[in-house]
Amino acid sequence: MHVFDNALDQLKEASDGVPELEVVARSLQRPKRVVEVTFPVRLDDGSVRRLTGYRVQYDDSRGPFKGGIRFHPATDLDEVKALAFWMAIKCAVVDVPFGGGKGGVCVEPRDLSAGELERLSRSFIRGIAPVIGQDVDVPAPDVNTDARIMGWFLDEYERVTGRHEPGVVTGKPLVLGGSRGRTAATGQGGLFALAAHLKREGRPLDGVTAAVQGFGNVGHHFARLARQQGCRIIAVSDSRGAVFDRQGLDPDRLSEHKRRTGSVAGVGGSEAISEAELLGAEVDILVPAALENQITPDNVADIRAETVLELANGPTMPEAEKVLIADGRTVIPDVLANSGGVAVSYFEWVQNRQGHYWTEDEVNGRLQELMEAAYAATRDLADEAGLTLRQAAFVLALRRIGQAQEARSL
Repeated sequence: MHVFDNALDQLKEASDGVPELEVVARSLQRPKRVVEVTFPVRLDDGSVRRLTGYRVQYDDSRGPFKGGIRFHPATDLDEVKALAFWMAIKCAVVDVPFGGGKGGVCVEPRDLSAGELERLSRSFIRGIAPVIGQDVDVPAPDVNTDARIMGWFLDEYERVTGRHEPGVVTGKPLVLGGSRGRTAATGQGGLFALAAHLKREGRPLDGVTAAVQGFGNVGHHFARLARQQGCRIIAVSDSRGAVFDRQGLDPDRLSEHKRRTGSVAGVGGSEAISEAELLGAEVDILVPAALENQITPDNVADIRAETVLELANGPTMPEAEKVLIADGRTVIPDVLANSGGVAVSYFEWVQNRQGHYWTEDEVNGRLQELMEAAYAATRDLADEAGLTLRQAAFVLALRRIGQAQEARSL
């Protein structure tokens, strides 16, 4: 099934039979605007390669479109539409004044030199510059993009428009107006959501075990911060391998090994395992932090974790989630669990508009408040109405989007 179909299935499940929500759901069946650009990139050998990129602006009822830009060879329009839709829901769940957007370029960035990557980034942002802006649509990092690339985006946009506008992009380097705490925000936010969930269940974070699928920015920071709070990370994977240690892995050591070798695979003292074995590891918490559609009807029976914390976007297929719920497992959904990134992007945007910047402790304190409030509102609704956390998150988001739409109508 296409990932956008999965997203629409989630929308339908949350709104069916509730007239006021069905009205909102009908407005979210399709994005407001889809931009597809074909743009040139000059390679180091002098040749020119033409690439395709997308910017999907889904809904802006609650504020400017907001969402990351990813560089990945599997990126296509279907994926970007789904991600933009989820961003609209996510911003409403965490209650920041943004709508949903997303962007992507179909490319393997590991095949490019630093110069080629910069030229690609600048060429793409020129292509979408007419439809973005700090009051219109605000991009951010996503898979295979980072603060350095956001700096190129900002610089090229300001060259094209001829004006200084730091709020047009978030996730920037600090020296260009970035926010302290932004790099770790998605992982940190996920940890705050998990801690709130465990507290509601009467369990401490200290002593729980976790397996983390995906050791990019999000997975690394979650694992590092969770370990500091007493969580034992016993399995980790990236796109090139997976490792296991029942006594616990050191995320900082894994990160250094990956920096030197390109993968977590082969880190000293660990056991090599398969991706399937990681997903089926006997742990308290499974953290999919990679790509979409990782937990499927074919492998869901292997999942042994009590709780799935979705730090990736759309990692659990709807049919698989139904099996998990029937087995008594809990899924903390992506639209709640990984919303820390957009929350701190909002903080960065606010700081850019004010010209006043906060300490990391201030950022994390505000993030904790937002994440705990979002979890509490979602959990309270789920308990009250007999819903899953995902269903409750969607209902909460649809209500808030509907309120904005109604306030705008005659």
